[in-house]
Amino acid sequence: MKPFTVRLHFHGDLDFFLGSRRSGGVIERALMEKTSAKDVIESCGVPHPEVDLILVEGQPVDFDYPIANDAHIEVFSVGAKRPQTAEKRLQLPLFSRFVIDGHLGKLARNLRLLGFDVAYDCEARDRQLLHIMKREGRALLTRDRRLLMHAVVEIAYCPRSQNADQQTVEVIRRFHLFDSIAPFTRCLRCNAPLQKVAKADVIEKLEPLTKIHYEQFRRCTGCSQIYWAGSHFSKLQKRLDEIRMNFDL
Repeated sequence: MKPFTVRLHFHGDLDFFLGSRRSGGVIERALMEKTSAKDVIESCGVPHPEVDLILVEGQPVDFDYPIANDAHIEVFSVGAKRPQTAEKRLQLPLFSRFVIDGHLGKLARNLRLLGFDVAYDCEARDRQLLHIMKREGRALLTRDRRLLMHAVVEIAYCPRSQNADQQTVEVIRRFHLFDSIAPFTRCLRCNAPLQKVAKADVIEKLEPLTKIHYEQFRRCTGCSQIYWAGSHFSKLQKRLDEIRMNFDL
């Protein structure tokens, strides 16, 4: 088979994965054999879950589309401005259940604070993360590019920022979750939903001052942790307000 060249143009924020030496999101690849669109794109460092549209010579294609000749390929991220005629999407825009790798513990806590279903274990290995993702139908959140490129990964996102609050904003924007925010409805420890409980039902487990100063309580349906609007509540509310301020409403 004769060598051929593909020219890839990456749109949106996909240049995050290309490195500083790539200007304008354009890369050329010399190939010696037929290759899928997915493999060509990932050879440039861009994980397939970050790609929402692929155009080959202006026509939308799937990840398994074979590239065997010289071609111009345009690759669009989720949310990138796209041609009006290209309606084909490769990613789900809405998703609210996640599994998060061990390096993003603060992001996991933030998302639980906002009421989202987050599976998180700081000691989980890659194989465990992928198993939970598939078994429970969750989107994977990780900054591990190699893990994002795993063949079984379908819905995933790589936070660009290293700041947990900004990562939270990114995830909620990526998956269009602002209207689904339900603060203080999920346990920060074990992820189970919280349920309102009468003071009389938990009074024996409360500290003396808590018994005096607070009347409303919630209990985790999983680990039975008790929550009330103590001093920690105002700190969490402040963090929530700061996160919300980052949205363009």
